Amino acid sequence: MKILLVNTSDIQGGAARAAYRLHQGLHHININSEMLVEKKLSDDQFVYSPSNKLRKGLGRLRAKIDKFPLFLYKNRQNIIFSPAWVPDNLKKRINILNPDIIHLHWVAGGFLRIETLKKLNQPIIWTLHDMWAFTGGCHYDNECGKYTQYCGKCPILGSSKKNDLSHKIWKRKKQSWKDVNLTIVTPSHWLANCVKNSSLFKNYRVEVIPNGLDTSIYKPIDKKVARELLSLPQDKELILFGAINSTNDERKGFKYLKQALQYLAENNLEKDINLVVFGASEPKDPPNFGFKSYYLGAFNDDVSLALLYSAADVFVAPSLQDNLPNTVVESLACGTPCVAFDIGGMPDMIEHYNTGYLAEAFDADDLARGISWVLSDINRWNVLSQNSRKKVEREFALEVVAKQYADLYADILEREKYK
Repeated sequence: MKILLVNTSDIQGGAARAAYRLHQGLHHININSEMLVEKKLSDDQFVYSPSNKLRKGLGRLRAKIDKFPLFLYKNRQNIIFSPAWVPDNLKKRINILNPDIIHLHWVAGGFLRIETLKKLNQPIIWTLHDMWAFTGGCHYDNECGKYTQYCGKCPILGSSKKNDLSHKIWKRKKQSWKDVNLTIVTPSHWLANCVKNSSLFKNYRVEVIPNGLDTSIYKPIDKKVARELLSLPQDKELILFGAINSTNDERKGFKYLKQALQYLAENNLEKDINLVVFGASEPKDPPNFGFKSYYLGAFNDDVSLALLYSAADVFVAPSLQDNLPNTVVESLACGTPCVAFDIGGMPDMIEHYNTGYLAEAFDADDLARGISWVLSDINRWNVLSQNSRKKVEREFALEVVAKQYADLYADILEREKYK
């Protein structure tokens, strides 16, 4: 059995990290796994990318050209939107590697043209890390819901026209993907329900398999040691927040975190707290919460991230829409309870009152109450910490997830024999 994982990058970005971790997990259980990417940052010999400067340059150029149609929409929101119209050479590259199964992950950024999918001969598994596959170009729909019928008059594009870019992209997908040999995997039950309600994928097989991680790396580390290594205070309760572009990406909910922390300060609920932010540098005019904040910038390696989660007392993920963010699973694996809004894939990871707190969606005051609830009782915190670690070992450990995928691969290949 030869599996080819296809992702725009190997380790840059949340979807890439999830895909690469699966690649490693498959190797651990002796599955022949290779990875095809546009941008390679690891030194893994089984990850393949363009080998010369010209092809690498063309990859970067395709990503820029793919955005050109968006410039027609002057009122569009400043969030990621992928037309996927630029020609690619994926079919040729895949045929050279000749896998038994093609396993797609995040393939935007000019990497995959919509029409390429129907040209591939092998059975395809597509693990969705956001909503793009079944929308008219957005990666999260901001609760628009038009993907359940057809896209058009796109609020993200600021368009009032039925036959706008989003409708044309949706139509291209409908025409190109109707007969593709495709199995959908979603890491969260929320995204699976979105797929089943979508006009494009409602008739496809959908499986739920979470993202996995290496629990021998992401594990509880002595809090005192972790804080000493990161130069963080020993005598404060540390609230951790972070993601890629964490303070500027509106979907990550930093404004709700600010409101929650201000609520804590104004109501004297937590006196000895500090905020730690990663994934962003300190802004020019940082908010004044009434207590000290640390902006640590980007953390790119797993060991440093494990230290950071272990140094914290609670991780807060106030996302407005999210699938199954790696940050939450990573935090739980390190024994640090999490607080989030009860949205998306958060309930798959955070069990209310068991591994953390699920606040009423978009209620900053309830988010604050959740933070206070986690921090206010050390005995409760110890139980939450132990429960968090046990849940990850049981459901998200890399070997558990890799085995689920191995079973799916075997089932698909077995079914192919009888077609």
